Amino acid sequence: MSHVFPRHTQAVLPVAAAGDGCYLIDAQGNRYLDCGDAAVSCLGHSNPAVIRAVQDQVGRVAFAHTGFMTSEPAEALADLLIGNAPGELDKVYFVSGGSEATEAAIKLARQYFLEVGQPQRRRVIARRQSYHGNTLGALSAGGNAWRRAQFAPMLIEMSHIAPCYEYAEKPAGESSFDYGQRVANALEDEILSLGPDTVMAFIAEPVVGATLGAVPAVQGYFRRIREICDTYGVLLILDEVMCGMGRTGHLFACDHDGIAPDILCIAKGLGAGYQPIGAMLCTAGIYDAICDGTGFFQHGHTYVGHPVATAAALAVVTELTGKDLSNRAAVMGEKVQSALTAALGQHPHVGDIRGRGLFRGIELVEDRASKRPFDPSRGVAGKIKKAAFAEGLICYPMSGTRDGQHGDHVLLAPPFIIEDDQVDEMVAKLGRALAQVL
Repeated sequence: MSHVFPRHTQAVLPVAAAGDGCYLIDAQGNRYLDCGDAAVSCLGHSNPAVIRAVQDQVGRVAFAHTGFMTSEPAEALADLLIGNAPGELDKVYFVSGGSEATEAAIKLARQYFLEVGQPQRRRVIARRQSYHGNTLGALSAGGNAWRRAQFAPMLIEMSHIAPCYEYAEKPAGESSFDYGQRVANALEDEILSLGPDTVMAFIAEPVVGATLGAVPAVQGYFRRIREICDTYGVLLILDEVMCGMGRTGHLFACDHDGIAPDILCIAKGLGAGYQPIGAMLCTAGIYDAICDGTGFFQHGHTYVGHPVATAAALAVVTELTGKDLSNRAAVMGEKVQSALTAALGQHPHVGDIRGRGLFRGIELVEDRASKRPFDPSRGVAGKIKKAAFAEGLICYPMSGTRDGQHGDHVLLAPPFIIEDDQVDEMVAKLGRALAQVL
């Protein structure tokens, strides 16, 4: 009997024994094409440069508490990230994952307004059907109803406006642009409703990941969001934990929309699975407010700026930028989209195939014409996950797509090194899994 506390207490899991490029291999030698590990393994499972960087750093210094020392890989990684970052992002705060990055972002936004003499600004606005992490602050910002439900009495009060979810929520007859402007203007309405001098931040994913299934905003949506934030002095926090670091065709996902945030969160692909790491980036203006005020960000964890984690991430980002892998993700993403459309575009239960780069979602419906989702009691997403795994495919099915209870989708996020024949393998295995379940 295992003493490991698993995610699902009734599950009997195979043991991961090895990694080989785009594949994970269990202790019995079975190979699984990894296209759904929460968009983490952007470089695959056996990148020699990253492995060497981790080994070398452990041999030099494994840990130095950032209350006393910085480290060479942390400094170099921060320089590399800021050298490629959009807008006026200028400082990097390293953490151990996406939830920690979101927590740090929310707390920094609050402290910033204290430092500049606006203590009344305390409210955060987010979006329904978003996901920003599983710690209590991050969960409060998120709009995933299923994940929030049992912890609701413990969560911080935050506002949630509609997502930009064209497939399910744009009325017939309304153009994509007009729809995007209308739902973006809901942010202004909420700011005015709460009181403009009480709102400190708006947080959103440029491409919504786990909860909606790779849903990008329509053209012009985020430009309008940026305008509204600027008008009312509200900080824009972008959560690129899942969609960033090249996943959607740009190193930073917001570059596609032609905007830059005040605070940005990254993780997952930052470490590519070789070490647990995340980061919060902020503008020089926000940092200077702390520096010129108390001089101390009242936040921290033991493992922030961990030398081995930052060494791994430095090697990862060097691979991403030096080999132009963000562009490769864009190119291969179009091949994935074409292959999915050819195989499943006319499937009676496939309502939408969407996404950017190597971040693709397939929304499943009971009826294509009406876009009616399956009854939740059928457990479609869970069954597809199990069937795909039996076929040798790791993908990321989720339920609750529409409102936290109804709707199902499959998220696909393969490594950027995926080849054409592996795209065909992924689509074929997924097709067989859908056939078994639906």
